[in-house]
Amino acid sequence: MTDITPALGRIVRASGIQTGLAQVFAQHTSCSLIITENADPAVHVDLQAYFARLVPDGDPRYQHDDEGPDDMPAHLRSVLTQTSLSVPVTGGRLALGTWQGVYLWEHRSRPHHRSVVVTVLGQ
Repeated sequence: MTDITPALGRIVRASGIQTGLAQVFAQHTSCSLIITENADPAVHVDLQAYFARLVPDGDPRYQHDDEGPDDMPAHLRSVLTQTSLSVPVTGGRLALGTWQGVYLWEHRSRPHHRSVVVTVLGQ
């Protein structure tokens, strides 16, 4: 998981928007965006373990495995989570809770280059 909260905060501040929404979109089908715990790394470990049990790599029932045994599971995990989300902007800042962060969650076994589009709307 990659914490993208600091980068999103910089984008929101640079936009000059004081009240509105930051729309965040991952341009990929094998990663997702989540808002989750930002203080205890064990939360991320537990999320990874849960999804590994729910959607295991290498399941012989999957037909799509063009890029390896983690290919179709990555797509399923992406569909079960989300590839876009909205975060309120208040006072020119992301209105996240105390223990919340925005993360890009890579569902493939090896790192990939990922692109995220951020649109800040408001006034």
